[in-house]
Amino acid sequence: MIGTWSSHRLRLLRELQLRGTIAAVASALNYSASTVSQQLAKLESEIGTPLLRADGRRVRLTPAGETVAAHAARVLALEEEARGALELTAPGPSTVRVAAMQTAAMALVPPALARIEAEHPHVRVEMVLLPPEQGLFELEAGSLDVVVAEQYVGRTRPHRPGLERTLLGRDPIDLVVAQDSAIRSLADARESAWVVEPEGTQARAWVLEQCRAAGFEPDVRFEAADLVAHVRLIASGRAVGFVPGLAFDGDDAPVRRISLPSAAHREVFLAFRSSSREVPAVTAVRGALAAAFADARHRDDEAADGAR
Repeated sequence: MIGTWSSHRLRLLRELQLRGTIAAVASALNYSASTVSQQLAKLESEIGTPLLRADGRRVRLTPAGETVAAHAARVLALEEEARGALELTAPGPSTVRVAAMQTAAMALVPPALARIEAEHPHVRVEMVLLPPEQGLFELEAGSLDVVVAEQYVGRTRPHRPGLERTLLGRDPIDLVVAQDSAIRSLADARESAWVVEPEGTQARAWVLEQCRAAGFEPDVRFEAADLVAHVRLIASGRAVGFVPGLAFDGDDAPVRRISLPSAAHREVFLAFRSSSREVPAVTAVRGALAAAFADARHRDDEAADGAR
């Protein structure tokens, strides 16, 4: 009977469906691989049908395993909805796990924490710095509650089942050069050295598209995920690059920002599970991050005027 199935073991099966290997499940949940295997074997015994099959050195879900894993996702979502409903009637200490890309971690998280501490002192926020690609995956897997992510025009991110988004707004992207640079437009930067984000990121692909649309292939000499490093390198006069506005929050580096004719921007959004939509602590964190974004955009508008 379904009532005898352990929700803990159902979560392990769901994790295996998402992560693909027992080793990855064990690593994500801080278990040994043998413990995960034993628990999944016990779930098979409880259900009375094979859920896994050997595939070389790995295991894969059987059709029955896929069916149970899909139901497991719904069971876990219902559990989260129930916890949220209980919090509404009996609020208490809560932990919200947030993943943020670097610019959000710098510009949004500190003021959001200040707001939460003042207005919701029972809410504990834990944050990890992750690129959107990884953060959105972990959100679906259940190890995170809120993700601050980005997407670029023409490069929207896939919508994952059970996840919702709230658009915070547009974050302008400028061509950034050293303060004393003679560059005045993107076309002027065709002979410059460029600093870009790593291979596989939306940001890098977007930069390449902008340069190619302007008729040249950028001379990529520097690669870094850290946008603060981008700004410092640009300020030194060794490179140029595209930098979003949030990266300048509280930064007075000697650079000049050049707007593109197309008013380039990225969209910054919050992602969360549909099942946590009414969870009070998650709602409080989402509200604090939204307010922090609005404040940061106002500050950047003022700073950008002085850097052009």
